[in-house]
Amino acid sequence: MSGGRQLNAFLESDSVILTLQLLFGLAVITAVFYVLQFSTGSICCGDFDGYYHIMWSRLLWQGLKARHFPQFTALPLTTLNPKDYVDHHFLFHVFQIPFTWFKDLRKGAKIASLIFAVLAVFSCYWLVVRYRIRYSLVWLVALLACSTPFLFRLNMAKAPPFAIIYTIIGIFLLFQKRYWLLLPLSFVFTLTYDMFVLLIAAAMFWTIVVAWTERRFEWRPVAFVLAGTAAGLVINPYFPHNFVLLYEHLKIKLTLGDFSTKVGHEWYPYSSWEFLGNSAVACVAMVIGYIAFDLTDRKQSNHSLFFLLFSTMLLLMNLRWRRIAEYWPPFAILFAAFSLQPWLHGARSGLSRLPSNVVEELLPFFDHQRTDTRELLHLIGASVAAVLLALVLFWNLKVTRVDIAGSEKAGFYKKGMQWIKTHVPKDEIIFNTDWDDFPRMFYFDPTHRYVTGLDPTYLYDKNPELSKLYERITLGKEKDPGPLIRDRFSSRYVFTDNTDDHTRFFSNATSSGWFDIVYEDAECTVLHIRDEKTTPSEENNEDNSDESDEEDTNDNGN
Repeated sequence: MSGGRQLNAFLESDSVILTLQLLFGLAVITAVFYVLQFSTGSICCGDFDGYYHIMWSRLLWQGLKARHFPQFTALPLTTLNPKDYVDHHFLFHVFQIPFTWFKDLRKGAKIASLIFAVLAVFSCYWLVVRYRIRYSLVWLVALLACSTPFLFRLNMAKAPPFAIIYTIIGIFLLFQKRYWLLLPLSFVFTLTYDMFVLLIAAAMFWTIVVAWTERRFEWRPVAFVLAGTAAGLVINPYFPHNFVLLYEHLKIKLTLGDFSTKVGHEWYPYSSWEFLGNSAVACVAMVIGYIAFDLTDRKQSNHSLFFLLFSTMLLLMNLRWRRIAEYWPPFAILFAAFSLQPWLHGARSGLSRLPSNVVEELLPFFDHQRTDTRELLHLIGASVAAVLLALVLFWNLKVTRVDIAGSEKAGFYKKGMQWIKTHVPKDEIIFNTDWDDFPRMFYFDPTHRYVTGLDPTYLYDKNPELSKLYERITLGKEKDPGPLIRDRFSSRYVFTDNTDDHTRFFSNATSSGWFDIVYEDAECTVLHIRDEKTTPSEENNEDNSDESDEEDTNDNGN
C-alpha cells in the first residue's frame, strides 16, 4: 500500500504532470509535421529554396573539412557574386551540416526540416506549459490549427523555425528578467537568420511594458539585444558586405507601394478573404486576446500586454507580406492564452472590482459556489473549444497535405541539369529564364554559374539595366535574344522550363536563327547559341511576323 501511495504521489506531483504534458505535446507535434513533411518526396515545398540551402550546407562542410572557407560562385552577375557574397543564413547552414551526411541529401533536408519545425511549435507550447496556462492541451491544438500557411511554410527547408525558437527563448528571458543572456542569444540569432529584428522589437516592447506596469525605464533588454546584434553583424565571416546586403534588403522590401522590381510571391499580401480563410483561428485568437486584455490591471497585465504589442506588430506585417505567415499565427495564439490566463484562474471577476473590505465580508458566502460554477463553465468552454479546434485542425491538415503533395517530384529538372553538367564546360554561365528555378539547378549542378537566383532583387541591385533587359528577354519582348544573351550575359546556353510563361521567349529564340535545341524533356529545354546566325525558315518568318503584328495591335490597344 505504501508503495502504491508513493507512486500515486509521484504521478500527481507538479513536475511529473508538466513533463507528461510536454512529452505528449512533443509527440503530437511530431506526428502532425511528419505527416505533412512526408506528403511529398521532394524537399518541401512551395518554392525551391530548400534545395539551395542543403546543397550549400554540403559545400560548406566540404570546404571546412578541407580547411578552407568555400566561395560561392554560382551567381556572378548579382550582388551574391564571389566578391560580395553574404550568407545571411550562415548558422542555419551550419546546423544543417549533420543532415548532409545522409547518402540521400534530399532525405537529410527533409528530416532537418521536420526537426526544426517541431522544435519551433514545441517552443511555443513549452511557454504555455511553463507559465501554467490552464487547458494547455487546448492551446496545443490551437497552435497546430492556427493557420494553413503557417503549417505549410514551416515545412519548408528554410530558417524561419529558428526565428521562432530564438524569439520564444528571448521572450522567456525577458519575462524572467535575465537580460544579460539576451546578448549571446541575439548574437547567435544574427548569425543564423536576418529576422533578428524580431528580437529587437521584442526587447523594445518589453521596455514599454515595464514602463507601464512598473513605472520605470528598463533599458537593459534593448541594450543587450542591440549589443549582441551588433556583435553578430561585425564578428561575421562576411563583414562588412553583410551591411550592404542588409541595406539592400530593407531598401527593396520595406515599402508600402509597389516594388521596384519583381520579387518573390511571399513578399506580396494575401487578399482579405484569403487571409481570413487561411488563418481563421489566429484571427479569432487576436479578437479574444483584445477582449480579454485588461489594461487597468497593471500587476497582472505585463505578459499579456507584451503579447498584445508583439502579435499586433506581426499581424500588421502579415497583412503586408504573406511571408510573415510563419510568425504571426502562433504568437496570436500565445496572446489569447496569456490574456485569458487571469480569467481562467479566476483572478478577474466582479468581486475583484469591489473594495477589499467588502470582498472579505462576501467571500465566505459566495466563494465556494462561484468557484464550482466557474470551474464547470471553464470546463464546458474548454471542451467545446477543443472539439471545434480539432475539427479545424483536421481540415487544415487535409488542405495543407494536399498542397504539399502537389509539389514537383524530387527529380524535377534532374535530367536536364545532368545533361548540362555533362556537356557544358565547367564554370560557364547558364542563362536561366526563371530566377526561382535556380535552387534546383544549383542542387543538381553546383559546378556551373547562373544569371539570377534566390531573389530577383540581387540581379537588380547589382545592375538595374541588366535586370530590366533580362526581364524583357524572358518575357519575349526582345525579338532577337541570342546576341543579347551571348554579349550582355556572357552565356551560350539557355535553360528554360516548359511552362506558358516563356512561350514568347521560346518562339523568338527558335525562330531567330541563333539557337539549337540541344536537350528537351517534359520539364525543361536547353538551348545553345550558335556561333553564327542561320537564315530562319520561311514558315518561321511568317509565324514571327504574325506574332509581331498581334503584339503591336495589343500594345496599341493598351
